[in-house]
Amino acid sequence: MNIHATPQRTPAETAFVDAFGDRLTQLPGDPAVMVKRDGAIEQVKAGLPTRRIESWHYTDLRRLLTSVADFDAAASTTALAPLIEGSKVLTLANGVSVDDKAALDGVSVVRLSEKLVDGSFAPALDLYGSDDAIGAVNSAFVADGYFVDIADGIELEQPLELQNLQGGAQSHVRLPVRAGKGVKATIVERQTGTGAATVSCVSQLLIGDDAEITWVIVQEQPDTATHVAQFKAEIGANAKLRLFFMNAGGKLVRQEVIVKAAGEGAEFTMRGVNLLSGDAHTDVTMVLDHAVPNTSSTELVRNIVTGRAKGVFQGRINVHQYAQKTDAKMACNTLLLSDDAEFSTKPELEIFADDVQCGHGATVTEIDRTHLFYLMARGIEEKAARGLLVKAFLAEVIEEMEDEPLVEALEAKLNDWFETHV
Repeated sequence: MNIHATPQRTPAETAFVDAFGDRLTQLPGDPAVMVKRDGAIEQVKAGLPTRRIESWHYTDLRRLLTSVADFDAAASTTALAPLIEGSKVLTLANGVSVDDKAALDGVSVVRLSEKLVDGSFAPALDLYGSDDAIGAVNSAFVADGYFVDIADGIELEQPLELQNLQGGAQSHVRLPVRAGKGVKATIVERQTGTGAATVSCVSQLLIGDDAEITWVIVQEQPDTATHVAQFKAEIGANAKLRLFFMNAGGKLVRQEVIVKAAGEGAEFTMRGVNLLSGDAHTDVTMVLDHAVPNTSSTELVRNIVTGRAKGVFQGRINVHQYAQKTDAKMACNTLLLSDDAEFSTKPELEIFADDVQCGHGATVTEIDRTHLFYLMARGIEEKAARGLLVKAFLAEVIEEMEDEPLVEALEAKLNDWFETHV
């Protein structure tokens, strides 16, 4: 007789399961939503993913997530100035929306708690797959967020900024955005706070035909926080999505990017910067589906790793059999600034079409000693010279954003990080 022992739950798994039982009556949702929540917590009960699961091979969440913060809606949060002056700001504090619904012309904003109560949001709580740990935790606990609907033809002159602030508590939010046909907009997502928080955030973007959307994620959690997030997008015909992310904080971070080029002529551009220090572990995992013919994508990620930090970039591009004329390119480049720093890269192409142009590449290296000597020989001290070389390494990615106020704001964030860590 074979006996299969059930693995004992970790403290983090136990905390999630116990919190779900305690908060169940407080979570908004009609019966359809509650069914989704029950299914999600069952996946958590089955255990957080380990390195035996391919998509989590470099981030053993069951081992790395050692504790979970308590819920505390009253925890103190600090007001945050917008990244770009003049932006319309919608704020969440410890997982709760705090702003009025008033929005820009042509933009409707509804608190997500209302969508959960009327059940219309239930289908969006479906999990991405059996390894969707972030979706499972978030679907089980999400209680609020903002549902943003941008009407056809609207061109936003100023960015819309979605701020997710926390004060050391546990919080789970969603940021669904629907951009209608021909919309042109910049959306900034800010993730920051204080204390040893546990945060999950799922952003969902549906882009109509002929729209042009720039989405910027700036993650600056404290070095004691756990931050797990998903950015999910579907791109319509002849639409363009430009995604930029900057990870500059957090102790344990997993940022997933899940994009589908669903309409002919769709174009996806991703640029990312990971700034890793201390004992941080940051994982960026991307899955991109080219599902129809004549679509294109380019992804470029640059990483700076110092201290004992560990970083991961997993990027998989799927070209479906029907998706002829796909043009897809992906690259990941890393600078290691200390002997104990680590970075793992895993680029993948899965191609079922035969008329495509696809490629990927990855490099991991140290600062070029010849370049460093060149600068020091001209009177620049070593620390300053190293800073110049590292900033030049990242400048290409940031300057591609083209929007001058946005570039200046991101460069300021970069300078702040360098003053502290390099």
